[in-house]
Order: sequence, then C-alpha cells, then structure tokens
Amino acid sequence: MESPSSVRFVSECFIKPKYIREESEVPIYLSPWDLSTLFIHYIQKGFLFPKPPAFDNDQNHIQELLEKLQESLSLTLVHFYPLSGRFAMRNCETNPSSLVIYVDCKKDPGARFIHASLGLTLDDILSPTDVPQVVRSFFDHDGSISYDGITESLLSIQVTELIDGIFIGCSMNHMMGDGTSFWHFLNSWSEIFKAEGKAIAISRPPTYEKLFPEGHSPIISIPFSESKDHFISRDDKEKEKAQPEKIRERIFHFSSESVAKLKAKANAGCNASTKISSLQALSALIWICITRCRNIPPHQKTNFIMVLNNRSRFVPPVSQDNFGNYLHPLVVTTTCGELLEGGFRLAAWQLHQAVINHTDKEARKLIESWMDSPIIPRVNDSMVFDPCSILLGGSQWFNIYGNEFGLGKPIIRSGGANKFDGKVTVYPGTEGGASMDLEICLQSHVMTSLESDMEFMESASFSRSL
Repeated sequence: MESPSSVRFVSECFIKPKYIREESEVPIYLSPWDLSTLFIHYIQKGFLFPKPPAFDNDQNHIQELLEKLQESLSLTLVHFYPLSGRFAMRNCETNPSSLVIYVDCKKDPGARFIHASLGLTLDDILSPTDVPQVVRSFFDHDGSISYDGITESLLSIQVTELIDGIFIGCSMNHMMGDGTSFWHFLNSWSEIFKAEGKAIAISRPPTYEKLFPEGHSPIISIPFSESKDHFISRDDKEKEKAQPEKIRERIFHFSSESVAKLKAKANAGCNASTKISSLQALSALIWICITRCRNIPPHQKTNFIMVLNNRSRFVPPVSQDNFGNYLHPLVVTTTCGELLEGGFRLAAWQLHQAVINHTDKEARKLIESWMDSPIIPRVNDSMVFDPCSILLGGSQWFNIYGNEFGLGKPIIRSGGANKFDGKVTVYPGTEGGASMDLEICLQSHVMTSLESDMEFMESASFSRSL
C-alpha cells in the first residue's frame, strides 16, 4: 500500500514547440557565465494553489487544466525554443583535452511534463514550522546538475495533485539561464495561458544574443579530465543531494513597515550620496544575526556572498529579456568579531560599497580573468559550504504572484536544489509593497538560536499563508 506522503506518478509526456522557428536550426553557444553553472543544480521553483471547489470529485477539471497547461507550454516554447533542446558536446579541435558544450535545438525531444498525485493536504504542506521534505518530491530533476542536460530535459514541469490543492513545479537547467530568465519564462507561460490560445505574441520576447568578452570567439572550450566520472563530479552530486536532510529550511516574512525601518536605520548618519537599499539593509541584519547565532570565534573570517545580476551593470546595459546567465557572486569579507562589534550600520555600509563598486569595468575584468583560467565551481566547493558564510540569491523584484494559471494567487515553494547551510533566497513579500520573504537554510541548532534572536525577531514574523 502506498504511503500518503509518497508521490504517485500518473503520466508523463514531452512537449515540443507548437511550430519550429528558423533560428532553432543554429546551435547556441554558451557564455562564460553559462558555463560557470555546469556543476550547479537545476533551478527549482513552484506554485501551490488551493484546488477550486469545481475540481472536487470530477477528474474532467484536472484533465482540462493539464491540457491547457500543455497547450500553452507548447506555444511558449515557440519563443523559448532552446528549452526543448539538449546539450551537446565535442572535443575542441585545437585542444583535445578541452570540451565545447552548446545547445542543440535540433535535438528536440521537448520539455518533460509530468502529472503526479499525493495524498496530502495544503495544511500538511503549510502548517509545519519548517518547509517539509516532501516538497522536494514536487519537482523533477532532484539532484541533477546542469551537465545532465546532455541526456535529461532542460525544462521539466511537474503538476502534483493534492487532496485539496495543486502544485505546479518547474525545474530549469541552470546553464540555460539565471533567475531573471527563469521567471521571464514562467511569466510568459502564464501570459499565454491567460490568453487561452487566442494569441501567441508575448509582451517580452526573449533574445539569445550572448555577451562574449571582446576579442574572444563565441565558441568557448573548457578543460576536462579524461575521466568523465571525475569531470562531472558524481560523488559531489550525491553528497549535495543528501545535504538538505541535515539542515532546517524556514520562511521568514518582513513586512513593508519592518523593511522601511531597517532601511532608515541603515541610512541614518550617512551622507546624501549614500543610499543603502532595502535589500542591503536586510542583508546586513541576517549577516549579523546568523553569525551571532553560529557562535563563531571572533578571529574567524566570514563572507557575505550576494549573487548580483550583471545585466544592468554593463555599459551599454544588457536587456533583462536576454535569456541566459549574467550572475556574479559578489563577496564581502570581514572577521566575525569585527562584524559583530561594528554592528548593523557598518555591515550595511560595507555591503552597499561592494555593490556600487561592482561596475562595468569590474565585471568585464572578472570575466576576462575567467577566460584566461576557467574555473567551474562545484556544488560542494568550500566557499559555498563554508560554515561561517552566507550566500544570498533571488530577488524581491521578480514577478512571482502574477503566475495564476487560472487558479488564483499562488504560494511559492522551492525544491531541494542548491540548498546548503547558510543559503538565503529572497522573494517579494506576499503582502506586496516593499515586503520581502526570506527562505533561510541553516543547521538545526543555528536555526533554533535564530528563532529566539531578539534583534532578528524584532523585524521578522511568521505567516501560515506563506
């Protein structure tokens, strides 16, 4: 007998673009920013909806929803056609010990579409203090890394039917795009779904012209070991797959009023030219509070790593509609003692200075350095799993709650991908305005300490509606 907490797979199929575009005949070569995610997990985000009353005891309604999702996905893939392809690779002609990896859009099995069911309720998902482990089963490609896109789908949609709810989980290969591109795709799919097949045009068509360093060929080769098993780091993948079981994951809410107070406090005493942002102020708070809760020796170094979108930093800027990766991990370093002694305002100022100093010149210099010596981080690199550091990703500017798919305003949840101690993901707050929600992953004892940290809890709150 199946456990009610076990997902049952009902069916699966592969969705291809409604029609083939001429551009899809040409290979898409990957940029340095794309290739840097070769060993990173798929992006996994999804939407939880209450099941409409009409769906009760009538499978025709769920079947109709599935068909609409599949049809609108097929239309969306006309615009986002690379997501229906696969990666291909070949040895570099001038250097046999190097590989060229690219997107083969003609190798077009399509995006994977899964229908599943689970005998749990919305309350089973939302009432626990921590995000329950079962949420990981709402996503395909659990544990897969970008390299796996050679044999696995680059995009997978899993629709899981709960007793009184529906979850739509999306897994996208990270080498195809960053969070900006991921939400661009989902927003476009939602837009086409809402049009009910009446139009295939979308408000923000994606572009695929990659930005390559000046003087370099768009065909970039990367070094690899003769041992493919070593090259793709399967052991690292398995270690990371088990990692989320050792940590707690919880969502904290910061109201518009709370965020405004933090921003005002961070800017108090600053000169007129210094404008510390809301996110920089909130980042300073979590850096200080988590470091204090970790009880780290004062001499130990701590890093705050902010994942920045480089598109707007280039001169001229790259369009936000340019599909791909333009992320840079900006690292701010100090000692734990200096961080706690300096306090909130100094931490916020340090984060602000690092962001404003990350200019077009700096971004281009860093990528030129990468071209001279390509470094592809693995998911268990010491910087990522440094127990003294924090990595902040996501954005409060993404359009998350407008993706309704005919089911109303969603609740956001993520899969098990790229989760580790010290990982923080920011989302726009459910209440709107300047509010933010933070998904925080920490070791159990540190999370327990954070939940009773007075400075942190003065600004944070909990909400079941998250």
